[in-house]
Amino acid sequence: MSDDQRQEEDEIRISRRRTLQGAGTLLAAAALPTSVSAQQQASPNAAREPDLTGRLARYMVAARDLEVADSVVLAAKHRILDTFAAIVSGAKLLPGEVAINYVRDQGGVPEASVATTDIMTSAVNAALANAMFGHADETDDFHPFTKAHPGCSVVPAALAMGERQGSSGVEFLRSVILGYDLCCRILMALGPAYTRSRGRAAEGYSSTFGATAAAASLARFDETGMRYAISYGAQQISGLWSWVRDVEHIEKAFDFSGMGARNGVATATMIQAGFTGVTDALEGERNVIDALSTEPAPEEMVADLGSRFYVEETAIKTFPVGYPIQSPLAAFFTLREQHGLTVDNVEHILLRLPEDGARIVDNRAMPDVNVQHIMAVALVDGFIDFENSHSFERMTDPQIVAARERIELVADPALAVVEAPRSGFVEVTTTDGRTVNLFVSHAPGTPENPLDTEGVASKTRVLVTPILGGARTEGLIGAVDALEDIDDIRALREFLTV
Repeated sequence: MSDDQRQEEDEIRISRRRTLQGAGTLLAAAALPTSVSAQQQASPNAAREPDLTGRLARYMVAARDLEVADSVVLAAKHRILDTFAAIVSGAKLLPGEVAINYVRDQGGVPEASVATTDIMTSAVNAALANAMFGHADETDDFHPFTKAHPGCSVVPAALAMGERQGSSGVEFLRSVILGYDLCCRILMALGPAYTRSRGRAAEGYSSTFGATAAAASLARFDETGMRYAISYGAQQISGLWSWVRDVEHIEKAFDFSGMGARNGVATATMIQAGFTGVTDALEGERNVIDALSTEPAPEEMVADLGSRFYVEETAIKTFPVGYPIQSPLAAFFTLREQHGLTVDNVEHILLRLPEDGARIVDNRAMPDVNVQHIMAVALVDGFIDFENSHSFERMTDPQIVAARERIELVADPALAVVEAPRSGFVEVTTTDGRTVNLFVSHAPGTPENPLDTEGVASKTRVLVTPILGGARTEGLIGAVDALEDIDDIRALREFLTV
C-alpha cells in the first residue's frame, strides 16, 4: 500500500467520527470520550428523514429571530473581529492588491465598501475582494475537524450583503452565526476526508455554503427563497485541491474565501432579482450530497440546529501562519522559554505532525505555510510576527537556510486523531547533548484553549494599527463589541475604509 493510499484510509477512518469539544490545555494531550455521529451510521442507501431541504430552510428563516446564549454571541463577536483584522492586514499583501485592482476596474453599483480603500462597488464585488483579503495572510480562523475556514468567507459576505440591505448589527451577528453553521455542516454531511480523497477542495464547498446562508439571512428570504438559496449554493460549490501548488497565495485566497463569498452574495442577489430554482437540492433526485459524497451523512445538515453552534468551535490563530504550524510553534516557544534555547545551542529539531497537516506544510513555496521555514525563523529570531512570517526574502537568507537544515519533519499517523486533529510534537536536541520535548494537543486559540476578549483585541491591534491607525483600530474593536447597538452596519465603514 502506498503512503497516499494509507493517508486516504486514515482520513476516511477519522471522518467517520464526529468532532468533540472538551477540556484541554496547551501542554497536555486531550483525553476526550468518543461519540458516534450520523456519519458513522449512514450509508449511501440509508433511510432518510423526509424534506431535509425544507427543515434546513425553515431554520434559516427562524434563525433571524433566534435568541442565542451570551456565550454564542461572544464567540461570534470574537470571530468577526478576528476576521476584520485578517481582512485589513491581508489587503496589503499580493492577493489583496490584485483583488483591489480587479474590483476597481469592475466598477459597479456602489452598494458596499472594500476595506482599506475608498472603493464602493457592488455587493458581489465587495464580498469577493474582502474575502480575498481575509485569507491572504493566514490569520483567519479554522474549524479543526472539517478544516473549513468560516470567517474569511462568511464575514465578508455578511458585511457586503448587510451594507447593501442596511442591516442592523443584530441581523449581521445572526447571519454570521448561521453562516458558520452551514459552512461546517455541509462538510459534516459530505465527509471532509471523502471530499479531499477525491482531489476536491473542501474549503471551496464550505465557503460557498456558509456565505450563501449569511447573505440569504440578510436578504430576509421566506422558506421558498431559502430553498432556492440552498439550491443555488449547491450548484456553485466547487474547488480542487490543486491549490497546494499555488506559490503566491492568490488562487488559494480565491479558493478558500473569495470564490465562496462571491458565490453566496451572488446567490442572494439573484434570488432577490427573481431567480427561481429547485426546492429539494439536499434530498431530491441527483441531490448535492449524494453527488459529492460516497458515504454521506445528510442529517448532519440539521443535527442539533439551534443548540450546537459551530461559531463556538473554530480556532482563532495566535500566529500568522498556516494552522498545522500553530501547535509546533506553541511547543517550541514553550521549550525555548523553559530551557533557554537559541540558534547557537540547538543542534536538531524533530517535528511530528498529523499526516494530513504535515502534507500541507511540508517545504511549501509560501513562507507562512512552510513549517520548516517558519520553525527556522522562530529559532533564529526568537519570535514569529506578521513581517518575518510573510517575508519571501527570508526564505533565501543564509542564516535561515542553514537553520532549516537542522529541522526534521515526520508525518505521524498516530497523531491523526479526531480529538486533537492539529496537534504537534517538538523534540529539541541541544549542542551539549540534552533532549527536551513537548506535545501540544490544542494550540492557544482553540476552543479547548481559547483566547479571551482582550486576547482577540490584542491580536487585532497588532494587525490593524499599522494600516488604519490606532484611533480607527480602537473604534473597530469597540463597534464589534457593541454590535447590538448598531442600527445600520454601514456604520462600520468609518473604521474599515479610508
